[in-house]
Amino acid sequence: MSAPPAIVSGMDTTYAIHAEGLVKRFGDTTALDGVDLAVRPGTVLGLLGPNGAGKTTAVRVLATLIRPDAGHAEVGGFDVVRQPHQVRELIGLTGQYASVDETLNGTENLLMIGRLLGLSRRAARARAAELLERFDLTDAANRAAGKYSGGMRRRLDLAASLVGDPRLLYLDEPTTGLDPRSRNEVWDIVRRLVADGTTVLLTTQYLDEADQLAGEIVVIDHGRVIATGTPAQLKARTGAQTVTVRPAFGDELDRVREAVARVATGPVDVAGEVVTAPVSDPGALAKLVRDLDEHGLSVAELALRSPSLDEVFLTLTGGRA
Repeated sequence: MSAPPAIVSGMDTTYAIHAEGLVKRFGDTTALDGVDLAVRPGTVLGLLGPNGAGKTTAVRVLATLIRPDAGHAEVGGFDVVRQPHQVRELIGLTGQYASVDETLNGTENLLMIGRLLGLSRRAARARAAELLERFDLTDAANRAAGKYSGGMRRRLDLAASLVGDPRLLYLDEPTTGLDPRSRNEVWDIVRRLVADGTTVLLTTQYLDEADQLAGEIVVIDHGRVIATGTPAQLKARTGAQTVTVRPAFGDELDRVREAVARVATGPVDVAGEVVTAPVSDPGALAKLVRDLDEHGLSVAELALRSPSLDEVFLTLTGGRA
């Protein structure tokens, strides 16, 4: 079964998040220029775009932190302008940087948020303990957050956004600045949340992150939606695969590049001892193998792969893939 479209017409309460024609201006700058979004419950929508594309502005509108200048948006069936309090009761938000109090320990941070949300002291403490265990932070519960590693602070920040048990979670570039191991930990947490029924709106500049987590992707640039679809659908839009060849012998690099050029449908790149080029012919790899063999060229590596989301992103936003 194909995934549902990321953009639809007409407001529909079956969507966890549904926006049409969102416009937001800051002086002479138009941050959002008619953005449409639709997210089904229990899924991850990846919102991608370069710096200044409007990703964070869209999140702030959907979180009722700013009002749109035009357009309409509903979260959980509630209007973000007319019913902001109901929207806030449904959502959790994790921004680009950890927002926990560094002087408080893990338990105190979550306890404070629970009390601010109206939980009794006993309920807030129970919720804090539950989340610390869920995010593997129990051993650091009594340690000041300022002494946490970057990954631990990010996990605590995610836990803080879940104290109120939100149905929808906005993750605005949640792994910025994290090392690969910590990023993988955050990814695992997001997967578990979605498996439990949480709806996630994810903004990121890490294309592999969207590829790992998002079922649907919306690409925005200069405040406008320029592409939507599943990761596989967006990759297919480039219309080409990439062949990669590493010669067995360095002195044969130029001859291998010439062989690759004979099957390529675009520029041939040489990086170090690796030759890459786009190909669109389904039989390109077989032709290349025969060509290399006929010319007596040996290779240490030969592969044909689909385009990465990075290449798709650069193509869609006008860069060179």
